[in-house]
Amino acid sequence: MSKNKVLVVGGTGYLGQHLLQAFYADGNGISPYDLAFTHHSNLPPKPLLDSIPRSLAFQLDLKTGNGFEAISNAFGQPVVVVNCAAVSVPRACEIDPAAAHAINVPSSLVQWLQSFKEKNTLLIHLSTDQVYEGEKSFYKEDDIVVPVNVYGKTKVAAEQFISDNCSNYAILRSSIIYGLQTVSPVPKSLPIQASVEYWIDGALAKGEKVEFFHDEFRCPIYVKDLVNIILALTNQWISEGKQIQLLLNTGGPDRLSRVQMAEAVAQFRGYDTSIIKSVSASSVDRGVKSPPDISMDITRLVQTLRINPVSFKDGVGLTLTAEAKQ
Repeated sequence: MSKNKVLVVGGTGYLGQHLLQAFYADGNGISPYDLAFTHHSNLPPKPLLDSIPRSLAFQLDLKTGNGFEAISNAFGQPVVVVNCAAVSVPRACEIDPAAAHAINVPSSLVQWLQSFKEKNTLLIHLSTDQVYEGEKSFYKEDDIVVPVNVYGKTKVAAEQFISDNCSNYAILRSSIIYGLQTVSPVPKSLPIQASVEYWIDGALAKGEKVEFFHDEFRCPIYVKDLVNIILALTNQWISEGKQIQLLLNTGGPDRLSRVQMAEAVAQFRGYDTSIIKSVSASSVDRGVKSPPDISMDITRLVQTLRINPVSFKDGVGLTLTAEAKQ
């Protein structure tokens, strides 16, 4: 009996690895999907391959589209594609805007999907809260997007390209993603949003004063919630087959500064909160303009998928408790 085919583009990154394992485990040990994923330069790590046996790995260059033909020949048309691939370090985008645009606007991916006769693939695309200007709190999906840096601009261009050229899509404007480390730890140098509480925890564990911004606000999302959102969209598409054209703010329920995130980690761990030094974001030159408040209203997400993301405090507790058991 044939299974539904799911392709994760950028499967070796932080979210990609969590997704692949969730898709594999979604059927109580026997995956209900035929899984494939892409990587760019380095070979897929063995721990990841061991955790998702019988999945297919493909090398892919999103800039040129080299690799899509091999996917067509060996895997075929997927019923769902999740695009996690991006240059998501804002400073890297400022340094090389052309490269950021070539990767972050998935034109080669969309063109590949258009090459199939049957238009029955759902594209789930990861966007960002940095499409918003950051001049107010709790942005809604229908608010005008005014990105202040190259990263945000490439993501707005990607959203526009997908909505203009795809019959079925779900665009997820994700905030900072946090949660358990992946089965194969992702190098910090990779352009991904790594698990936020790990670097906070590591910094506070030293017992020395650490600076955190008090005037930039986000709605961090627990990685398992984001994975469950993607699984829910996948299951809805497969079971109902109705047209999906969705744009969702995808964050947690809390509007938090870096100081507040650090305090939540410190309180769970029992660290001395006096070592948390509150500073203004303007005191550090990061080589890129950053929007001050891109907290998001997630009402549409909750109403559409009936998923209520956990609070940051609870997510940190789930993460660090699970980590202690490993």
